[in-house]
Amino acid sequence: MMDFTEEQVNRYSRHILLQDVGVEGQEKISKGKVLVVGAGGLGAPVAFYLAAAGVGAIGIIDGDVVDLSNLQRQIIHFTEDVGRPKVASAKEKISRLNPDVQVTTYQTLLTAENALEIIRDYDFVVDGTDNFPVKFLINDACVMLKKPFSHGGILRFDGQTLTYVPESACYRCLFHAPPPPNAVPTCSQAGVLGAIAGMLGTIQAAEALKYLTGVGELLTNKLLTFNAKTMDFRTIKTKRSDKCPVCGAHPTITQLIDYEQAACDISDRKKH
Repeated sequence: MMDFTEEQVNRYSRHILLQDVGVEGQEKISKGKVLVVGAGGLGAPVAFYLAAAGVGAIGIIDGDVVDLSNLQRQIIHFTEDVGRPKVASAKEKISRLNPDVQVTTYQTLLTAENALEIIRDYDFVVDGTDNFPVKFLINDACVMLKKPFSHGGILRFDGQTLTYVPESACYRCLFHAPPPPNAVPTCSQAGVLGAIAGMLGTIQAAEALKYLTGVGELLTNKLLTFNAKTMDFRTIKTKRSDKCPVCGAHPTITQLIDYEQAACDISDRKKH
């Protein structure tokens, strides 16, 4: 059992008061290690809430720098951060929010070459990326390493998310391969309501905390979608596919692949 200081007990008191969490659950959070892939619209609220919750170790990977257009939704970055590496900006804010948290930054892109090495050190992975190739890369790496992860995607007024754990449906069970380049518009082309990133990012952060504590029911074998215009939320039941090329009975994908980059995010299930 960890010996929390008086300051930590006060900081995490609202978790400790929860009957389903308590001191034991907060200890699990404090020992948890979560990798956030992307320090953008989704990764920003995810990292903030995980840090506020006291997740012991947070890894952040992103090779980009802060742009003025990011500030409409990427709440971990401020105006004075424009031009700075996103991982450096995010680490600074997390450290100011909660010095208990150990932050490891990777100022690079996640690729087939480095994904397994980076991901294997973490308990849970959050996909906060904005392009299909990396989403499939995260999925395949996590399936191969038997690492749970949260998928998230946003575009315009829509969001979608699912959670994978070993033996549940993976992202490829639903969406078999990335769409052709330029088949789906990017956020920079089609736009995105800034608050959508916060809505979905906080759901992903909650999934990570639920996994670490063992509390509640994860979004496994289901796809949660929502439209902010109508505030309609739908949960679509899914199941693991025996024909899935990465987690099925006879996988054909046994090595990671770097697909040609084709952004953005939200998928129309009828197209894939």
